[in-house]
Amino acid sequence: MRYAPPGLCLNDFAVLPGDDGYTVLHLQGPWTDPFDAIKAETSYGRATSPDLVHWRPQGGAFGVGLPGRFDEHAVWTMHPVPDGNGTAMFYTGVTTLPSGGPLQSVGLARSDRADGTGWRRHGTEPVVRADPRWYRTGEGMAWRDPFVVRDDDGTGWVMVVCASDAALPFERGGCVGLATSDDLEHWQVHPPLLSPGDVDEFECPVLERLEDGWLLLGSIGATRHIEAWTAPHLDGPWVRRGPLGPPLAYAPRVVTAPDGARVVLHTVPRRVGLQDSGATCRGMLAQPKALTRADDGAPRLTWWPGLDGWLDEPGEQAVLHAVGDVAVAGPTEVVLRTGVDGAPALTVRWADGRLGVQGPGDAVLASTELPDEPRRLRILTVGEYVELYADDAFVLVALSYTGSSCRWTVTRGGATHTVPVRPVRLPDEQRDDASALWPGPH
Repeated sequence: MRYAPPGLCLNDFAVLPGDDGYTVLHLQGPWTDPFDAIKAETSYGRATSPDLVHWRPQGGAFGVGLPGRFDEHAVWTMHPVPDGNGTAMFYTGVTTLPSGGPLQSVGLARSDRADGTGWRRHGTEPVVRADPRWYRTGEGMAWRDPFVVRDDDGTGWVMVVCASDAALPFERGGCVGLATSDDLEHWQVHPPLLSPGDVDEFECPVLERLEDGWLLLGSIGATRHIEAWTAPHLDGPWVRRGPLGPPLAYAPRVVTAPDGARVVLHTVPRRVGLQDSGATCRGMLAQPKALTRADDGAPRLTWWPGLDGWLDEPGEQAVLHAVGDVAVAGPTEVVLRTGVDGAPALTVRWADGRLGVQGPGDAVLASTELPDEPRRLRILTVGEYVELYADDAFVLVALSYTGSSCRWTVTRGGATHTVPVRPVRLPDEQRDDASALWPGPH
């Protein structure tokens, strides 16, 4: 249900589907506060899964380049694509500007395998850099997180990157940089594919072909949420579709699940020290959500039925990892954990058009407004994470390191009842390192 490599945190990632399962390449680093991405993210981890839920660590897969090269200090987000009988991987190489800030460019590595191993760099220089005609190249520059797809005609290649529009102030210059190629080695840089004018960073862009055009996903730095756009063609017009899921869900990737469904994997943060007072920090890979479309064509994330096989039969026991469904009728409160005094320590509350997760003393951990009262809430608790689904749509994430498991209760209309829950079977229940799921109070 959640994955991070033993003793490390997990950040941006890429998925390689294979004949016998899936491989993830991911950024990784130590649990340090503060986290220095230039010094800490020096290698990729690798993990494999048969089902996108149970991930097994497979060690390191790629690391920084030799001193003096464009990737000498860090290697950031990558995107591997099929290349003949092997794989071509585009990755972010990082050295430093005179000011000490990160100087980013995109490199290419190749492998004759499809399992995320055996990489060989293509030369000693990046294959594409930010062009100062359109993009910031000095302090505050960005040219990272490459994502490569075939173009509209299927004859050439398109690369999008997280970039900074040189024509806009830095705090509003986050854009989707664009480059094209005929052979994956020689790239021509173009003006931005999209420059919204109101975001600071458009990180980890993803292009997914739809039946009627394209879906563009990007992670917005300031608000820590995924934004969605659609267009009939790569050259637009791009229509803003709003957030795809709640804040804290970040760095998405779209993949076809074993059941044929199109799903989204994403990262979620943790808190420093695994306590409520800690700052958010890099975290874990979350379980898949189904990528569906609303009646108006807007994309949304919903509960993926493929997870149901990890749920036990419903009961009224007190468990830390569980899924429960609650009918909503006016103000509704669900208690998920209690403190040592028996008072609520973790509560989900719906009232006056707002859905929220609260800690001890009604402290708000996360909340969101919904346009209409949902008929049903699905609540997932796994480790420190609480996920809320309103009528199947993924709408809220919260983190809580307080309280002990209790029988869930729901109060509505002045009456309180026990909520049946389905315990979640964890793929790696025996893990007890700092990067495993929070095991409850200790």
